[in-house]
Amino acid sequence: MYEPIRTKSVHSTPVRASDVPHRTREEELDIQLAGHLSALLAVTDELRACGSSADLDSAADKLARQVTRLRAGRAPMRVHADGTGHSPTSLHRRAHALAGRALLVAASRADTASAILAAQRMDAHTAALSGAAH
Repeated sequence: MYEPIRTKSVHSTPVRASDVPHRTREEELDIQLAGHLSALLAVTDELRACGSSADLDSAADKLARQVTRLRAGRAPMRVHADGTGHSPTSLHRRAHALAGRALLVAASRADTASAILAAQRMDAHTAALSGAAH
């Protein structure tokens, strides 16, 4: 009725440590931090498309430099949108959340430059959100 299994089970095959790729904790945190900062950069670029300011331009440059540093010289891919249809308020909320995540990972990694940048971006988005509420 059923055909017998003809191959060995993956569960019975011994796994050698050299067969599994390993990264250090620091490498994993760098990857996470670069991802959070890249996402924050994308939202910053969306905000710049809604209405550019010197603060957003400077933040985008700083974020791009940090991501490039964390990715060993590989610059982040940037898409310049013509306006996404998202409201600036929702973009500031998203950017604030992403900056918070980046701050947590940067603090865990003891990456002072990224932590300071993430904290500054959180403050800027908090100010923008409180200004939009009035």
